[in-house]
Amino acid sequence: MNERDSETLAGICEGIGLSPCDDPADAEVAILNTCAVREKPQEKVYSRLGELRKLGGPHGGPLIVVTGCVAQIDADELRRRGADIVVGPRCYDMLQSALEERLSGCAFIEGGDRPVAECLPAARASKLKAFVNIIYGCDNFCAYCIVPYARGREQSRRPEDIIAEVRDVVTSGCRDVTLLGQNVNSYGHDLPEPVSFAALMRQADAVEGLDRLRFTTSHPKDMTQDLIETMASLPSACEHLHLPIQAGSDAVLEAMGRGYTYAHFRSLIEAAREAMPRMSVTTDVMVGFPGETEEDFEATLRAFEEIRFDQAFMFKYNDRPGTRAATMEPKVSNAEKQRRLLKLVALQNATSRVINVATEGEVFEVLVEEADPKSAGKVRGRTRQNKLMIFPGEESLIGELVNVRAVKGFLWGWTGERV
Repeated sequence: MNERDSETLAGICEGIGLSPCDDPADAEVAILNTCAVREKPQEKVYSRLGELRKLGGPHGGPLIVVTGCVAQIDADELRRRGADIVVGPRCYDMLQSALEERLSGCAFIEGGDRPVAECLPAARASKLKAFVNIIYGCDNFCAYCIVPYARGREQSRRPEDIIAEVRDVVTSGCRDVTLLGQNVNSYGHDLPEPVSFAALMRQADAVEGLDRLRFTTSHPKDMTQDLIETMASLPSACEHLHLPIQAGSDAVLEAMGRGYTYAHFRSLIEAAREAMPRMSVTTDVMVGFPGETEEDFEATLRAFEEIRFDQAFMFKYNDRPGTRAATMEPKVSNAEKQRRLLKLVALQNATSRVINVATEGEVFEVLVEEADPKSAGKVRGRTRQNKLMIFPGEESLIGELVNVRAVKGFLWGWTGERV
């Protein structure tokens, strides 16, 4: 989602005659597009802001613009530290005029829950793959999450606007489209005439020339059997499901406010795998949520052993100011969080490697994306399961869908040979 926002920001800049430069010291404008979902990326914003403030260069230092979630939740601190323009996630349509005026003071363009503007320009990062927003914001207010405060309440885009954008990117040569939302499964409930996410998927699949259709992120409490059956029936729908579990303990899930139990989560995975046997499943999880006991953590380990995810994004919990969890007790010590994280990472890495080794010899469809930067005479791309495949091939294959046999499995995917 941040990558897609950055494409819009780049498009706005190019629309007023700015172009990318390699050295920040040469820049007239420096834009920091920020994430606040965890503490570490937010800290990096202030570090980078300080570095930019020290630049001289031909323009006496760039005009510094801070956008994204940190801009929404921490505007006063950004202004204090020297940001020239601060733009919340729902106000990117106002950035052009702010830049053109070259504000001498600091501007904070907040936005809150204002409607997100349509038809903003975008400098797409890839010609083969595209991100398409379908719903902005989030209504869930999980105890640990700052996103609803930073990105506002849910706002679904009109299906006709979404399909028009999908059609545009496919016409321009894109072969792989990812539908984006904080919770794509809640898409359409707020429209004048409600449309389900499964129905939107069917409309997107009907776009002529679309080879691959993906989505992220799904919330387990809103995922339906209809969506699973729709995925299985659509030719373009890829066999990959990213479904955040966050914890394997029902007590922790309840404290988080996730709205489902582990048994329900597992039933969704089983249904998806039954409908799509070659499906890969990835997830998000955190350890050390306030009050998480050793027994709770062991439940998460068991969940990972039972479900056997293909990959997981694993994090230590940290307090985000303004969330309910920030005031919850007792806190888990950082040393204990680190121990739990390392144990879970070791388990998941072993599982990922075993899964990929077990599929050696199978043939996968690969969208060739680029020459492999580490191996001369080889190219790399993604399977429909969203796994990396590296194999011998000419650069003329870039942009093509080819069949590749997995020869050797690794933690990250496979090396292979073209069939």
